[in-house]
Amino acid sequence: MLARLDQPIAAIATAPGRGAVGIVRVSAASVAPVVAAICGRELKPREATYLAFRAADGSPIDQGLAIHFPAPHSYTGEDVLELQAHGGPVVLQLLLARCLEAGATMGLRVAEPGEFTRRAFLNDKMDLAQAEAVADLIDASTEAAARSATRSMAGDFSREVNALRDALIDLRMLVEATLDFPEEEIDFLRKADAQGQLQRLRAGLARVMQRARQGALLREGIQVVIAGQPNAGKSSLLNALAGAELAIVTPVAGTTRDVVSQQIQIEGVPVHVVDTAGLRESADEVERIGIERAWGRIDNADAVVFLHDLTRMDDADYRADDAAIRARLPTNIPLIEVFNKSDVIPAKAGIQGFHISAKTGEGLEPLRRRLLEVAGWQAASEGVFIARERHVQALRRVDTHLQGADEHLAQDAQALDLLAEELRLAQNALAEITGEFSADDLLGVIFSRFCIGK
Repeated sequence: MLARLDQPIAAIATAPGRGAVGIVRVSAASVAPVVAAICGRELKPREATYLAFRAADGSPIDQGLAIHFPAPHSYTGEDVLELQAHGGPVVLQLLLARCLEAGATMGLRVAEPGEFTRRAFLNDKMDLAQAEAVADLIDASTEAAARSATRSMAGDFSREVNALRDALIDLRMLVEATLDFPEEEIDFLRKADAQGQLQRLRAGLARVMQRARQGALLREGIQVVIAGQPNAGKSSLLNALAGAELAIVTPVAGTTRDVVSQQIQIEGVPVHVVDTAGLRESADEVERIGIERAWGRIDNADAVVFLHDLTRMDDADYRADDAAIRARLPTNIPLIEVFNKSDVIPAKAGIQGFHISAKTGEGLEPLRRRLLEVAGWQAASEGVFIARERHVQALRRVDTHLQGADEHLAQDAQALDLLAEELRLAQNALAEITGEFSADDLLGVIFSRFCIGK
């Protein structure tokens, strides 16, 4: 893909299907040949012109708006032409084919997924975190996620990262000065309060990490698996949380034989709730496969809701089976004990956990809040910017390197080389977020997940 970035590109920039308006976008060093062939006239920069889009024989394909964005003041940093036509798929395909025909002599081709935004990144119109936020805004599943993606796209996250980078560079300069002039008896580090600078840097990093983790939750959501014995009310709980009859509910044990999932949102955080087959020994081949899948989803969950049936808590066999399930549940995944059917039987003394009624909705709000607490969400997190798991991992590496730098700084001149190296590695990890220091293969993975035309 890198070898083809100097070639002109074109694509339909609106979603597939029918709509009132559709857009075909062209980006090139010069779009003049396409403008002349399709529009038949020059276009004023950044001014919408209503005209007929012409086929090769001069007949109109459609009528709409044409806008020319001269380089470098465009989305990609190149010359960009946008043709806004009626949003029928046939019309847009005809218009795209006409653009490719008109631009054949300059090598115009169909854009690959994310190529317009990748060119914007490579032409310094945005950094990598902002480019990723474009895709995150398109994919946002909640209002909070969309608002956070908009903040990241506007550069809020990047400014926080760049502020940390600048402070880190200042500290590196002090350390390098001490290494370069060892014969001087001036302690550059102490006079410049290097220790204080490092502590302030770590404190600033902690604040950015906290907001990034919140942003990652808004983007990725959390995976919650409802587990328990047959007829505990797992499907009823899924339906109650989702507010819809998604899973079949019957008194027959083993009704749910496969995983059923639904995304809900709690305070703007996407929560992927998974209903599973009742966990038990079964001779039924279909049910057994469903139980195996249930354990697989449990092993990959962010939290497990272990659902119990209050009406059967006096049954010794039932309690023994619950204990067997609990013993097999992963110890590294948060477990939330929930006791269902409180509308039938009151809570018993000594039973610790959330008491709910999936039938009436009693006790669901405290359970929802607990799910967010387990995920690490903090209520009223204003100013959160969207973030990805790779951003969070990069910030954690920065934190690890700064912790190492702190330890080496305490040793004064005995470990200055190691201190300098930890600071260099911390800066590299920060630079990965904005794309100042990124491998080409990482860029390929990131932009390949964009839609074509963006």
